[in-house]
Amino acid sequence: MKRAEHKHGFDRIINRVNTASLKWDRYKNRDIIPLWVADMDFKSPQCVVDALKRRAEHGVFGYTHAPEELTEQIMTRLAQKYNWTVESEWIIWLPGLVTGLNIACRAVGKERDDVLTVVPIYPPFLSAPGNSGRNLLTVPLVKSNNRWIFDFEEFEKAITQNTVLFMLCNPHNPTGRVYSRDEILTLAGICDKHNIFICSDEIHNDLILEADKHHIPTAALGPEIARRTITFMAPSKTFNLPGLGCSFAIISNPDLRAQFHRAMQGIVPFVNVFGYTAALAAYRNGEEWHRNLLTYLADNRDLMADRINKLPGINVNHVEATYLAWLDLTATGLDDPAAHFERFGVGLSDGKEFGAPGFLRLNFGCPRPLLKKALRRIEQAVLNAVNK
Repeated sequence: MKRAEHKHGFDRIINRVNTASLKWDRYKNRDIIPLWVADMDFKSPQCVVDALKRRAEHGVFGYTHAPEELTEQIMTRLAQKYNWTVESEWIIWLPGLVTGLNIACRAVGKERDDVLTVVPIYPPFLSAPGNSGRNLLTVPLVKSNNRWIFDFEEFEKAITQNTVLFMLCNPHNPTGRVYSRDEILTLAGICDKHNIFICSDEIHNDLILEADKHHIPTAALGPEIARRTITFMAPSKTFNLPGLGCSFAIISNPDLRAQFHRAMQGIVPFVNVFGYTAALAAYRNGEEWHRNLLTYLADNRDLMADRINKLPGINVNHVEATYLAWLDLTATGLDDPAAHFERFGVGLSDGKEFGAPGFLRLNFGCPRPLLKKALRRIEQAVLNAVNK
């Protein structure tokens, strides 16, 4: 642990004020610690910083395409980590995951078709269908033994004759679940039975915090499942690069891939040169940093969960992956938990945006001294709420 802190500086608090940071500017000139949007407050790997410096010094920033070595790195990585053989033509580069979600909704079916997802869920899952003229259907996840799971019977009941797409998030944002092989196979079987395509957001796949948990790409479970699956991955969450806008879809089915390409035409810009440069450097040389990050995040998670679960009226389920925690405040009776916590100096994501009022999402991807300061404020906020 000391090695991770010392060598990679995860404990160092970097001032992000006046850097046009979405995360920090929300509370500009206010004493509120921002633990909301999903970017980390750590400096990205030095190999990435060095690669960006070299590319900037070249001085010519013309139109670009994915370096061949980057595509090869991804194919090798997927084969080694998941025994998943991916062809280069299956990979489609995108300037962000949210773009991909919206394109997937446009690519499958037609206007007024139904798109199904679960709640709670990352907010763009809830907005993307409507942006594409589709109808949104939601089915709640169920909390069982402090874990969020699918109710497969209710899931299948929610399907209509017009349902064409299911949007899956695995590892799950915001609950931090890593779905098992059996869970994904059951979901895929239901989707196959009803001729439904799957959009599988897997951008947190490299942030598994438990030694006994393993990410399983949906499309890696077999060619028939892959045939109806659009997979999204990115280096952005893993190496803290979201502002560089570089992600990719993997689509093995040539007809589905052609539909996806058609839906992109004229509206999706190219990935920028710095996004490609950072991705290649991170995948090629960032693994030691990544291993130390996982150790640091797991310790942050344990600290956060221990402190919060000792408080009355609040609960956080065990986080298996991501750097995001899902706080249950329904027992407090607070009408607006997000506003209440802001009054005590902590900015969290409002569960209403995820389809779950009464909950908050906490980002613990930050230096531990900052997290400890935020936890003291959270304790004050909770005790104030339950003692009223």
